[in-house]
Amino acid sequence: MLQIDNGQQLNHQVHSKKAQRLDTFVVALVPDLSRSQAQHLIENGFVILNKQVTKPSQKIKLGDQIQITIPDQQSAANPQPEVIPITKIFENDDLVVVDKAAGLVVHTAPGHRSGTLVNALLSHYPDIAKVGNESRPGLVHRLDAETSGLMVVARNQKAYKELIGQIKSHSFNKTYLGLVKGTPKSPQGSIDAPIARNPRSRQKMAVIEGGRESFTEYRSLLSLSGFTLLEIKPRTGRTHQIRVHFSTMGHPIAGDKKYGGKVPFLDRQFLHAHKLGFTLPSTGEYVEFTSELPADLEKVINELR
Repeated sequence: MLQIDNGQQLNHQVHSKKAQRLDTFVVALVPDLSRSQAQHLIENGFVILNKQVTKPSQKIKLGDQIQITIPDQQSAANPQPEVIPITKIFENDDLVVVDKAAGLVVHTAPGHRSGTLVNALLSHYPDIAKVGNESRPGLVHRLDAETSGLMVVARNQKAYKELIGQIKSHSFNKTYLGLVKGTPKSPQGSIDAPIARNPRSRQKMAVIEGGRESFTEYRSLLSLSGFTLLEIKPRTGRTHQIRVHFSTMGHPIAGDKKYGGKVPFLDRQFLHAHKLGFTLPSTGEYVEFTSELPADLEKVINELR
C-alpha cells in the first residue's frame, strides 16, 4: 500500500499471479482512493496499463506495468465568490442558464484559483456552494475556456441530480456551431470513436481503442473559402470531444491550436454552444435556449464569405 500525493506519478509492476480487476488493484495499491475514484481515474486516462488507456474492469496479470497519476486538486478546493459579470439567459429557483464569454475559465483548477465562472456564480448564488461537486459547485456540464455559449447551472441538489440524470439518459440536448478546416466528405454524418487521455501528452485527449464511448453528429451549414460551418450535436460529453473527433477526421476546429486548427485570423477556437434543450426539474416542461454567434465569430464568417 502506498501514499501518493496530488500531482505525483507512480510506476508499478504487478508481481502477483492473482487475477483481479484493474480498479480493484489500484484501490489496494493506493488505499486513499475509493473504488469510484479509481474508476474515474482509469476512465479519464490517469491510469495507464502497459502504455495503453483501458477500462476499470480490465483484468491484470503478472508482469503488467501500471502507471498512476493523481491529479492535483488542492487549488481547486473551496472556490471563493468573486464579483465578476455574467450574462444570464434564464433563471428560476432550480437553475440558471448563462451565456459564457470566450476566455472565461469555467471552474477553479491548478493555475486558475480565481476569476472563473464558478467564482462569479458563488457571488450571485451563494447556496450553490453545497450543490454537486465541492470544487465545481452547481456545474452539471462544462465548456472549454475558449468555447463561448450556453451552460446550465443547478441551484439545488434536487435539480442537480435531475439534470445529471437527463445527461446520462441523453435527453439533455446540446448543439454547437463550429468552423472546421476543409470540407467533410459527407455534408451530414456522425463520428463514433472512443476517447481517452493521450498517454503521450497528458494535457490532451485522443481517439484511443478502449477509451470511453464518444458519439458526435454534425451537418454542414455553410461552405466558405477553405472552411465549413457545421452544426454539431455531441451525444456524449467527453473532455474535448468535438475538438478531438474533428481533428481525427482531418478537419480540426479553426483556431484550435492544441488539435491542429491554428489559423492566423483567430485568437481562439471557433466553437460556440448555440442551443441547450432540457426538461425543467420542477415543472417537467421541455425548454430550449439559443445563443447566436458572438461578434468575433460572426466577423470571421463575414470575412470568409
